[in-house]
Amino acid sequence: MGRWRPPAEHGTALITREGHDRLKAELDDLWRVQRPEVVRALAAAAAEGDRSENAEYIYRKKQLGGIDRRVRYLSRRLQALRVVDAAPSDRDAVFFGAEVTLEDIGSGELALYRIVGPDETDAQRGWISIDAPLARAMLKKRVDDEFDALLPTGIAHFAIVGVAYPNG
Repeated sequence: MGRWRPPAEHGTALITREGHDRLKAELDDLWRVQRPEVVRALAAAAAEGDRSENAEYIYRKKQLGGIDRRVRYLSRRLQALRVVDAAPSDRDAVFFGAEVTLEDIGSGELALYRIVGPDETDAQRGWISIDAPLARAMLKKRVDDEFDALLPTGIAHFAIVGVAYPNG
């Protein structure tokens, strides 16, 4: 049996201006700062002699490979992404970039989420991917609309309490 795997599902190619700037900064840091440091350390480790038992050399080779993979990925991904930095014409409905306040109808708890691209999700900040089931379920909804979302814990019932767009 071969090692063939089906291609990975590609996320939506949307990103906010801040997310795009952050990815560009990461690419720049990897290419201009981290990679040259690792190359210098690798050269120093290689100069120590026998590479087959040189742990520093092996570690630096793996580290360089990881950096190069990330640089290739970011270079391709940044070209494919479309920056969305304008609020939609209908600012009362939920679309990409919206900050949405939800009420869990079952528990009465409020939660704030921002719908962002898959490359910039951050659970601690409440930033969820537009590809996430919760985000998909709330798209095009308005304040006071109720909806159901299929979450990993089961079906949950929510009501939209507020919709805002931070950059506009």
